[in-house]
Formats: sequence, structure tokens, C-alpha cells
Amino acid sequence: MKIWRRNKLLWLLFLPCLLYYLIFKYLPMFGLVITFKDYNLFKGIWASSWVGFKYYRMFLENPDFLLLMKNTFLLGLYRLVFGFPAPILLAILLNEVRKASFKRLVQTVSYLPHFISNVIVASMVIMFLSPTGGLINNLLGGLGIGPVNFMNEPGFFRIIYVLSEIWQHIGWETIIYLAALTAIDPQLYEAAEMDGAGRLRRIWHITLPGISPAIVITLILNIGQVLEIGFEKVFLMQNPAIYETADIISTYVYRVGMQQGNFSYGASIDLFMGVISLVFIYSANWISRRISETSLW
Repeated sequence: MKIWRRNKLLWLLFLPCLLYYLIFKYLPMFGLVITFKDYNLFKGIWASSWVGFKYYRMFLENPDFLLLMKNTFLLGLYRLVFGFPAPILLAILLNEVRKASFKRLVQTVSYLPHFISNVIVASMVIMFLSPTGGLINNLLGGLGIGPVNFMNEPGFFRIIYVLSEIWQHIGWETIIYLAALTAIDPQLYEAAEMDGAGRLRRIWHITLPGISPAIVITLILNIGQVLEIGFEKVFLMQNPAIYETADIISTYVYRVGMQQGNFSYGASIDLFMGVISLVFIYSANWISRRISETSLW
């Protein structure tokens, strides 16, 4: 009780956050029971008939299951492989910049895309890549290359999506690593320079080890999100011509759950993917704990 009384103001500040997670994160979990029922909107949850694992089996036996899993996993993997190192590299480069005004300019320019909605970003991508008047095709035309309909070519979709994700979020994600860099003692750089270490050696032996805990934590979290591809941007950028590479789990759930009204089936797929993501993040954390001293728990 003494702890509660002594920190009552802190608990009061924490209360809105606690209520948010209780109301919007934990209470909705009750609705997961519809994944085991043939949910009828008019009958309600309790009156709907119990069907067990029917919808999970339906998804696993779906002819499109492997394609959806492949598209989702590859899109998440490419985003992890190419998108995860990008903010680390930008943070290191900014840390080496000595001109403060230029550094602030680069930070501001790189942050801004994060605040642009996915609707606008998708519209910009489609507009820039348009075969009729798009900026990219105009540049290709100047090189003597005919117009390319990028958004109707399945092979281009993953590249376009990953590049747009890097451009949109690289500046915002750099904040974490810039904050970690401030904790590195400047005297380490001075000592290394006096010992004759060049810039690359200082980065390799001081900068990277100094931010390695932040790198490991964010890597674990990103591995857990490999299959959690954002629905909005993929949905806005895809079309039936590129479904073979652009159709992912979240867009399929939207079609069967919202458009077709099969709420139980859609919720079952979503829960199935959530369990897989949980396995990913637990595995990544276990491996990190075994090979290093940094982990989430």
C-alpha cells in the first residue's frame, strides 16, 4: 500500500494507457470465440452453432493457401532484409555528418514521408509509375526505353512495395538508432582516432557495438511482424492482374470476411496468422538470448 500511495500520481498517468489496452486490445479478444462458431450476425455469438476447427481446416485445405502464405512471407522477408538495415545505415551516416544544418535538413526530409497516409503514398506510386505520363516512364522514354506498365507486371510488385516502405519509414525508424548513438561516450571515438583508427574502423568497433542492443531488440520485433503486412498499401496498389504476387493474407481476409460476410472464416485466418507471428517472435527472442545478452525477456 505504501508503494501505491507514494506513486499514486504515476499510476494516475498510467491509467489512460491501461484503459486503452483493456478496452481496445484485451476485451475484443472475447470475439475470437466466433472462429469456432458458424457466426450469424442476426443470431449473435452465443446463439450461433459451434463448428470447432471447421474454418481452420477450410483455410489449410484452400487451394490458394500456399500462394497466400508464399506471397505474405516473401513480402515480409524482403521488407525485413532490405528495409531493416536501411535506417541503421542512415543513422550511422547522419552520425558522421558534422554540419548541423545539413544534418537537420536530411532528418526533416527523411521524417516527412512517415506522416503521409498510405492512401496518398499508394496514389503517388501509381502516378509516378503510370505508363502514360508517369515520371519514371518519362525518364525511361528519354533513354529510349518504351513505356512499362509496372503496376500490371507481377514481377515488379514486391520491389515497388519494399522500396515504397523504405522511403516512407526510413527516417522515422532512424530516430531509435540516433537516440542509441547519443549514449556512446565521445571519448571512445577520440581515443580510437588517436590510436590511428580510420572512420570505418571507428564505425565497426565503436558505433555498431554501441547500438547493437537497439538493433537486436528492433530485429526481434520485426521478425515477429514478418507476416503482418499492412493491409492498406497492398490493397490500394494491387489489382487482379498481379494477384499471383500481390494477393496476401490480409487482403484475402478482407475479401472473405468483409466483402463476402464470412466473419468466422476471416477471424480464423487472422488468429492463425497471429499464432504464427507469436511463434516467430518467441523463436527470435530465444535465439537472441542464447547467442547474446540482449532479448525482450
